[in-house]
Amino acid sequence: MGSSPKLTPMRREFVSAQDVAAQAGVSRSAVSRAFTPGASIAPETRQKVMAAAEALGYRVNDLARGLLARRSRLVGLVASDLDTPFRAAVASALTALLMTRGNVPTLVRFGPSQRDGIAAHETLLSYRAEATIFLSGTPPASLIDLARRNGQPLIALNRTEPGIDHVRSDHAGAARFAAERLIAAECRTLAVVTSERDTPSLVQRVEAFQAAANQAGFAPRVLRIADTDYAGGLAAGRALFAGGERPDGVFCVNDLMAFGVMDVARGEHGLVVPRDLCVIGFDDVPQAAWRAYDLATFRQDPDALAAAAIEVLDKRQASHEAAAIEIVLPATFVERGSVRST
Repeated sequence: MGSSPKLTPMRREFVSAQDVAAQAGVSRSAVSRAFTPGASIAPETRQKVMAAAEALGYRVNDLARGLLARRSRLVGLVASDLDTPFRAAVASALTALLMTRGNVPTLVRFGPSQRDGIAAHETLLSYRAEATIFLSGTPPASLIDLARRNGQPLIALNRTEPGIDHVRSDHAGAARFAAERLIAAECRTLAVVTSERDTPSLVQRVEAFQAAANQAGFAPRVLRIADTDYAGGLAAGRALFAGGERPDGVFCVNDLMAFGVMDVARGEHGLVVPRDLCVIGFDDVPQAAWRAYDLATFRQDPDALAAAAIEVLDKRQASHEAAAIEIVLPATFVERGSVRST
C-alpha cells in the first residue's frame, strides 16, 4: 500500500505580503510593486517575489486594496425568490458577467417583508458594495435615498420605480399580444392569473391584458393568488374550474402558475389542452418546452437581462449625475401546443 500524501499544516491566518518579503529577502514595498501592474521593479526582484509567493501560497488581498481605493468591487445581488427557475437563471448570468468585469458578486436573499429588503441593502452598504442589483422586491424610497447619499448605484430588474435605474422586459406589449393570441384562437371566456403582491411587472401584465381584451369586447376574470409558484397555479386552477362559467383561455403571469393551472384542468377536470383550454405563460423556463406542458409563453432572456444590467451599471458609474436609466427588452412569444393554431 502506498502512503498517503503529507498535508501542509493548517495556518492560523492568511499568508501576508510581509511573509513573502521575508521569504524572498526583499522589502515589503517590493512585494507590493511586484503585484502592481506597471510599477517600477527590477525583473530579478520580481522573479524572487513571485517564486516566494508561489512557494507560500500567497494571494493578493483584493479586499484591502479595494478599501484603500475606496472601492470594494463587491456587487450585491438581492432577491427573495431565488428558488424559481427564471430568477436563478438571471442570478447565474449576472454572476458570470460580474466576475468577468472584475467584480465579486455577493448574493443576499431576504424574506417577504420590506424591512427584510432594507436590512439586506444596509448590509451591503456596510461592506461598501459598489452597487446593488435588486432581482426581485421593490426598493422603498428610504433605501433609494440612502444609496444615493452613499454614491452607490442601485439597479432594479423588472421594476419601474421612479428615479431609479432599471432594466425590464416589455410586459405590457407581451400581455397585449397574449390577449390577441387567445382571442385569435377563438377563446371566448378569458381569465388572467396573477399574484396578490401586485409587483409593478405583474400589474403591467394584468392591466395590459385587460385593456386589450376590453378593446376587443371581452371582460376577462382576474384571479389573484398568494404565491406565483406551482402551488399557486394549482390553487388558481381549482378556483377557475370549481364551478360556474369556466374559462377557455387563460393567461398566467409566469410559467410555474401556468403549469399548475394546466395540471388541474387536465388531471382534475378532464379538460384537453388546447381543445378545451388554451394557456399562455410568461418567462419560458426550461420546463415550458417539456412534452408534458408544451407551453406557449413569452421568453425573458436571462443573459440579455444580465447584460443590460451591466450596461446600466457601467453608464451609472461613468456619470453619477445622469437621469435615471431605463432599458426595455422585448419579451418574445414562443408558440407551442398549449394554444390552438389559427
